[in-house]
Amino acid sequence: MATLLDANYLMDKLGIDIPLIAVYDAPHDAPFDNVIEPVSFKRICMFAYYNAWLRGQTLKLTSTNYGCGGCGYWIFGKESREPHEFVEFLCDEEGLKCSHEVTKNWLDVCLPYKSKHKCIYIGTIKNSMAAYLKSVTFFVNADQLSALVIGANYFSDSVKSTVSVPFGSGCMQILTLVNQSEEPMALIGATDLAMRKYLPKNIMAFTVNPAMFEKLCSLDDESFLTKPFLKDLLDFRKSTK
Repeated sequence: MATLLDANYLMDKLGIDIPLIAVYDAPHDAPFDNVIEPVSFKRICMFAYYNAWLRGQTLKLTSTNYGCGGCGYWIFGKESREPHEFVEFLCDEEGLKCSHEVTKNWLDVCLPYKSKHKCIYIGTIKNSMAAYLKSVTFFVNADQLSALVIGANYFSDSVKSTVSVPFGSGCMQILTLVNQSEEPMALIGATDLAMRKYLPKNIMAFTVNPAMFEKLCSLDDESFLTKPFLKDLLDFRKSTK
């Protein structure tokens, strides 16, 4: 089996040239390179740092400096609003749920991530920090997304897919919702309208937990990666450019 953090074969076969972005829950003095932090007391979405990630910078979020209130709540459990105000914001101001009751019921069962070290690092993969890895995100086009969905189900004999498309904010999708099990799991993300402006318009996110990432890294030339369906699709795309 390939090493945990070796996705080069998979990325090469799918033509993925956007670097993988990893999320780590690590100590405040963890030795990441090119660390940047949000401007204090300024509300800013973590995905505003998308281009910084691609440049090799690592975003550090803490329980006292997390960029926006949504991230503060969903990643660090920081409540900046009263419960009824949060319900009203999501339902009335943003129109994301059909009623206060539905919004409240969703919030009751969808719990924030609990950061162990109170520090979250987001950036390109760092092999030496694998022990702190919480998720890996592939930023991909529709064809690549289709292939990753197949890859995530390659080892499964269940009718139930190992890939979900959960409702939630971008920060929930990149960490909170993909850490609900130690079993291999993946989700299709970047469906949050508030964060999509920070990504290229045709790019979606495919986020996996460490167990699923290891599965994807173990795909080899016996899999669909070298078979006609994928080859035909890639050839067709090349011919229609």
